Amino acid sequence: MKTLLFIFLLAITISSCGAQNSFRNMSEKNGKIGIGTKQPDEMLTVKGKIHAQEVIVDLKGAVAPDYVFETYYDGASALAPDYIMPTLQELATYIEANHHLPKVPSAATLSEEGLELKKMNLLLLEKIEELTLYTIQQQEQLEVLKNRLSILEKKDK
Repeated sequence: MKTLLFIFLLAITISSCGAQNSFRNMSEKNGKIGIGTKQPDEMLTVKGKIHAQEVIVDLKGAVAPDYVFETYYDGASALAPDYIMPTLQELATYIEANHHLPKVPSAATLSEEGLELKKMNLLLLEKIEELTLYTIQQQEQLEVLKNRLSILEKKDK
C-alpha cells in the first residue's frame, strides 16, 4: 500500500512539475497576463504569433460604417452626423499630398504605434463602402455616356 501511495505522489509531483514547466513563458504582473513577456501592458499581452480559428471583436461603443450609405442616400446620418464623403477629386488631392487614404494612418504611424484591429477593420469597411459608391456613380455615368453615344450613332446612320 505504501508503494502504491508513493507512486501516486510521485506521479502527481512529476505531473505538476511538467505543468509548471509548460507555462514557463507566461507571467503575471498587476493582474495582467503576459505570454512571451515579463512586462504585460494590457489584460493579456502576447509577444509572438497567435493562432486562432476565429476572433470575435465586440463593437462596444464603436459605430459600424452604415453612416456612409445613410449620408449618401439620405443626405445625413444619425450614426455619424459629421461624416462627409470626399469627392474623387478631394480624395486624389489628399492622396497626392499625403500618400495614404484619409483617416488611415500612414505606414510610419502604423510602424511606430501598431494598429487596433477593431478600429482598422471599421475604417477599412468605411473605405470599401465609399469605393462601392464611387463605382456605382461611375457606372451610372458610363450608362449615360453609352446612351448618348448610341443616340449619336443612330443619327449618323
